[in-house]
Amino acid sequence: MYKVFTDIKVGFVKMESVEEFEGLDSPEFENVFVVMDFQDSVFNDLYKADCRVIGPPIVLNCSQKGEPLPFSCRPLYCTSMMNLVLCFTGFRKKEELVRLVTLVHHMGGVIRKDFNSKVTHLVANCTQGEKFRVAVSLGTPIMKPEWIYKAWERRNEQDFCAAVDDFRNEFKVPPFQDCILSFLGFSDEEKTNMEEMTEMQGGKYLPLGDERCTHLVVEENIVKDLPFEPSKKLYVVKQEWFWGSIQMDARAGETMYLYEKANTPELKKSVSMLSLNTPNSNRKRRRLKETLAQLSRETDVSPFPPRKRPSAEHSLSIGSLLDISNTPESSINYGDTPKSCTKSSKNSTPVPSKQSARWQVAKELYQTESNYVNILATIIQLFQVPLEEEGQCGGRILAPEEIKTIFGSIPDIFDVHTKIKDDLEDLIVNWDESKSIGDIFLKYSKDLVKTYPPFVNFFEMSKETIIKCEKQKPRFHAFLKINQAKPECGRQSLVELLIRPVQRLPSVALLLNDLKKHTADENPDKSTLEKAIGSLKEVMMHINEDKRKTEAQKQIFDVVYEVDGCPANLLSSHRSLIQRVETISLGEHPCDRGEQVTLFLFNDCLEIARKRHKVIGTFRSPHGQTRPPASLKHVHLMPLSQIKKVLDIRETEDCHNAFALLVRPPTEQANVLLSFQMTSDELPKENWLKMLCRHVANTICKADAENLIYTADPESFEVNTKDMDSTLSRASRAIKKTSKKVTRAFSFSKTPKRALRRAFMTSHGSVEGRSPSSNDKHVMSRLSSTSSLAGIPSPSLVSLPSFFERRSHTLSRSTTHLI
Repeated sequence: MYKVFTDIKVGFVKMESVEEFEGLDSPEFENVFVVMDFQDSVFNDLYKADCRVIGPPIVLNCSQKGEPLPFSCRPLYCTSMMNLVLCFTGFRKKEELVRLVTLVHHMGGVIRKDFNSKVTHLVANCTQGEKFRVAVSLGTPIMKPEWIYKAWERRNEQDFCAAVDDFRNEFKVPPFQDCILSFLGFSDEEKTNMEEMTEMQGGKYLPLGDERCTHLVVEENIVKDLPFEPSKKLYVVKQEWFWGSIQMDARAGETMYLYEKANTPELKKSVSMLSLNTPNSNRKRRRLKETLAQLSRETDVSPFPPRKRPSAEHSLSIGSLLDISNTPESSINYGDTPKSCTKSSKNSTPVPSKQSARWQVAKELYQTESNYVNILATIIQLFQVPLEEEGQCGGRILAPEEIKTIFGSIPDIFDVHTKIKDDLEDLIVNWDESKSIGDIFLKYSKDLVKTYPPFVNFFEMSKETIIKCEKQKPRFHAFLKINQAKPECGRQSLVELLIRPVQRLPSVALLLNDLKKHTADENPDKSTLEKAIGSLKEVMMHINEDKRKTEAQKQIFDVVYEVDGCPANLLSSHRSLIQRVETISLGEHPCDRGEQVTLFLFNDCLEIARKRHKVIGTFRSPHGQTRPPASLKHVHLMPLSQIKKVLDIRETEDCHNAFALLVRPPTEQANVLLSFQMTSDELPKENWLKMLCRHVANTICKADAENLIYTADPESFEVNTKDMDSTLSRASRAIKKTSKKVTRAFSFSKTPKRALRRAFMTSHGSVEGRSPSSNDKHVMSRLSSTSSLAGIPSPSLVSLPSFFERRSHTLSRSTTHLI
């Protein structure tokens, strides 16, 4: 501390007691007291005397940033809670509350008695009350009192902030704190999952009927009546309250989610006109029957739903396994609803007096396209848009890159199919047998090529991301539970909805084929339909080809992750993995005899890797995904052009499943023989050698791949596999490896000769009249004694900015006292 004041050129006085200050007090100076302990008697005396008191972290922080000392009407020890506005609720002991408020003031925080929009954090000692409810609705973080105590423990850490997410999240009030839950109407698997989630979110659970329970969570779709009369203190809530609380990361208000019995007037008012939840209502049953009959009659003559009866408008639809237009909720806008979803259909459809087979297929094509567009709209409105919204209660549920991985090009696919649906609707409304349906799909074929491959090729990755996030992130699991239970989803999961784009193009191709069958030969649309079907097949071929390339690239990435030290230039857009072969080295090259060697054959090169003797640690990607440690060690990446001959070693008693490669490296004057024994019977040796020769021939632009392979006797090249798997052979190899390690351990060759030579030259540089170079100086500094290093000032103190020099006219008249 004294060094800091010396460097920033501020006058200071060290005192052992406050009494020494009485003789030094002068109106010419502003006195600032730096007190080490804010709990001793010295601090209390200064505080009572209304002196300006700060802590050491304030001085250090200001000296580093070149800022003046902050002014505070209260003692300020550090700035851990600077710019934070706190409010308290649920504290009954005044002494505890006063202690917490005092610590917040010492760390630079501000206290508000009443909760308002300016409050940044609510410190709660319970999960009830008006302040708690308002904080939940505004998304204000609700913290435990331990947050303040732990922040005070870290008061001496430089640049520490109590509001950083990693620290703050440890002390957030969990959603089910002070809650004891029981569950009714769930399967054993669901109940077990919900009980585990309850404990993870700070709550407890007890068996059904226990009087200590505060909440009874009910599956409202199954439970029609409660098995007992609940007490007035027990909240009987729907499961949406449970999942909603986890999603918001705060206890949701129970009033909105109270469970009502099936025979209560409140429930009867809220159910739909077509609901079957009141079986005793014969009038509603009769009305439903009439509605379904009317709808079945009208769909025979019109592809559009009837508009006269709102209750019938949302009843049932034909042509898709999932038609979200049959639910009243589908008409609700979620955020910015695409215009194509809210666009009203033209109900003045001229219906042919006699419906042709071609018109029937065209109608089905339009209906399935309309339903498909609605499914895409549901995915976007119900899942993607809420996840991308800023200011989510409790913070972001998923990271932006995870959202991009899950949904990919769904918005682009939605835009293309919205246009296709609109064109089909216009065609059906103004129906004529000569109208061309094939032109519509030819018109958008290029857009389909652009939008579909990115999604279809990475669908498996999207699916894996959903599964992984649902397991690792309880809030995302709750988000899916809430939204997948809504009628718009048709009781299907997000993964099941996202597979629809994968299935759509083959379905359209089948309908167009059916349409072509019912189109007369003289109709111009027949040839157009053939072109449209061909264009769809090209799109699907393009998707398959892109998928194959994507999978090939993924295989290369897998090799890079599996092989430690794998060269970066292995990753190339034109390269693909052909085959992987497990072998054992039979010679001294490229590894010791008996080493397990893996050969990765690519279309233009051969990666040689050996099994690692010791696997240490794991690999963690920037996004936090943990990968298994690399099991192989890179040995050599060989271009196939270096392979001159492939030797097929004949089978003998002492040699089984062996082959060799005659290689000419560019740095060698002679050929090198690499011999291996295949250890797996999955791929026959003959097939493997033919495959290898074919790709070598392609690389060197030769058509006669057969001429590259030679059959040879093992004696000619001293190749044998005898005793490779014996206990004696394995022991011999282990002894050889151990001896190498011992040799290296006692070898002086490990010492860098260049460093020794440079150090020696440096030590005699002055005698020879040569000034040492920069590198020599570096070596000299490393060889310096600790006594010489002791005189070097600390960089952290030397680099402190002298902000007082810039304000010398102000600070020359101030004195800092160290106590």
